[in-house]
Amino acid sequence: MEDRDLMEKELLVIKGVCDLYLHGAIESSTKEVHEAFKCALNESLDIQNKIYNLMAEKGWYKAECAEQQKIEQAKQKFASQN
Repeated sequence: MEDRDLMEKELLVIKGVCDLYLHGAIESSTKEVHEAFKCALNESLDIQNKIYNLMAEKGWYKAECAEQQKIEQAKQKFASQN
């Protein structure tokens, strides 16, 4: 298995972990539990960002720029829903 494949899998795993911690924080019944999930979420987001940056640095994860027309269409779509 190549390094790129391992990093892609790790990125998917950490995104899933972030999702679970987010939902844990949202559903927390006490302040203490909420803070624990929130702290774990922030740490996981930091890890996700490090993985993403490393992959981007190696050219393995490229973000595409959105076309201005598509941005304007999205703005109009969501503005009309309010």
